[in-house]
Amino acid sequence: MTRPPARTGPGTEVAAFLEKVAQLPAARPARGRPGRLVFAVDATASRQPAWDRACALTGEMFLATRDLGGLAVSLAYWRGFMEFAATPFLTDGAELARRMSTVSCLGGQTQILRALRHALAESRKEKVGALVLVGDAVEEDVDALCHAAGELGLFGTPVFCFHEGANPVAGNAFRQIAKVSGGAYAPFDSAAAETLRELLRAVAVYAAGGRAALAALPGATAARIAGQLPRPKGAS
Repeated sequence: MTRPPARTGPGTEVAAFLEKVAQLPAARPARGRPGRLVFAVDATASRQPAWDRACALTGEMFLATRDLGGLAVSLAYWRGFMEFAATPFLTDGAELARRMSTVSCLGGQTQILRALRHALAESRKEKVGALVLVGDAVEEDVDALCHAAGELGLFGTPVFCFHEGANPVAGNAFRQIAKVSGGAYAPFDSAAAETLRELLRAVAVYAAGGRAALAALPGATAARIAGQLPRPKGAS
């Protein structure tokens, strides 16, 4: 008898995500400059609890990259009727959290394409190490989203899609966006702040210092990722 396929769930998918991050080529910020990351978060009505949670975790991204030359983050969000906003690249975690705390979620459709185009415009100006997308829905044309994500991939800006909830349409779209950009996808439970913390921290460190910096992260998560890093070419 053939063996049934192994069961998968959020835990195994997060582990697979972390492994994928570990295998990405190194991000290379300009010398003397912090790594740049676009942090795009859905701020439509259903997202308030996750938005509040993300606010509380933003400072940790900066702390995790402090010894790598730092991190500069552009916060982008969409909400309401065609409202989209993006901050300049900020290097102060407290300032980013302050700006996030002034935003309240408001009903409306997703505007992921505008977030992708924002990251693309910034990539054309200067290297962007990664784009993080956090959301629970996709209400746009997937082909258009994937085309923009593919353009980001050409600039070496992978998209990391963090999917809250279990919407299969959103999950399929986020997986495709991540794949064509050279990034990765990971689901997370809205109640699991620790999972989101690990994911954000891993991508922040990758954006600031590349794969080697990610392997040097302290703690159990770092050890698990480092153990999955491929050996450099030519290593015995």
